[in-house]
Amino acid sequence: MTLDALLAEHAELEARLADPSVHADQAGARKLGKRYAELTPIVKTARELEQAKSDLETARELAAEDAVFAEEAEELAKAVPALESKLTELLLPRDPHDSADVVLEIKSGEGGEESALFAGDLLRMYLRYAERHGWKAEVLDGTDSDLGGYKDVTVAIKSRADTPDGVWSRLKYEGGVHRVQRVPVTESQGRIHTSAAGVLVFPELDEVEVEIDENDLRVDVFRSSGKGGQSVNTTDSAVRITHLPTGIVVSCQNERSQLQNKARAMQVLQARLTALAEEKQQQEASDARRSQIRTVDRSERVRTYNFPESRISDHRVGYKAHNLDQVLDGDLDALLDALAAADRAERLAGG
Repeated sequence: MTLDALLAEHAELEARLADPSVHADQAGARKLGKRYAELTPIVKTARELEQAKSDLETARELAAEDAVFAEEAEELAKAVPALESKLTELLLPRDPHDSADVVLEIKSGEGGEESALFAGDLLRMYLRYAERHGWKAEVLDGTDSDLGGYKDVTVAIKSRADTPDGVWSRLKYEGGVHRVQRVPVTESQGRIHTSAAGVLVFPELDEVEVEIDENDLRVDVFRSSGKGGQSVNTTDSAVRITHLPTGIVVSCQNERSQLQNKARAMQVLQARLTALAEEKQQQEASDARRSQIRTVDRSERVRTYNFPESRISDHRVGYKAHNLDQVLDGDLDALLDALAAADRAERLAGG
């Protein structure tokens, strides 16, 4: 969408959210609020850029008369490119699931009890991160290990309605194998062991809503026929609808009028397209699961947690820090910011 279209959408959402009747549907209002919050940084930056350009023009006109305006023009000349760069980043195509909540699974792998204990540490890390951001986290299922860890555990994490980004926008980078290096509680000789746990993250998607574009339809009308092919009426009341993008064909001739047959055929078409979209959604989730983690072993690692050196290393972006205790206590923002920045840089380079 163009910037003007986004500005217009933001204004429309602002008006709709100001209508008390909209909030009768809490789920719908939450969805509108999310989109409004998502567009607000774009609108704010666009307005700041417009104002900065106007101020720069004025300052340059007055610079010859007053040194103060010359200094202001110099500062604004730096601010305008920075705002333009910021707006360009904000206008990059977004991940369509960025506003979604997530379901996160943690599975122990090689390492037996030590791996299960590490899975428990990862769960606590994500729960503490959710708490820091005011998100709601709920453990849905889990299999305990003998020493108090988890063989596997599933947690749902939901963001606040007033935030522009959902949980997925932050935690989508967590999928993969996480490796730990430390002396296990079961180790009597004090030797450092390496074990691993797998993390899988999925966006919690809304119910599939399929919009049908009339331009994608071919509607044919014909006379209804009964047993043996005989015509049962003398008007073209039967309807056949072909959805051109998918090739799905739906016919209806049981209703009394062409209008009723078309309405019924559209209902059937809507149901079939919804089923098709849900099937595609499930396939994408399955593909995402396979891409995040093939086997929970040490060779597929995305991150290493080294206890002797108090080091956290993300191997995808070369991130390293020596604040392991804080990270495991939910202080993940610096690490996730580095991953998000690398993602933005890659998309900017590709665009």
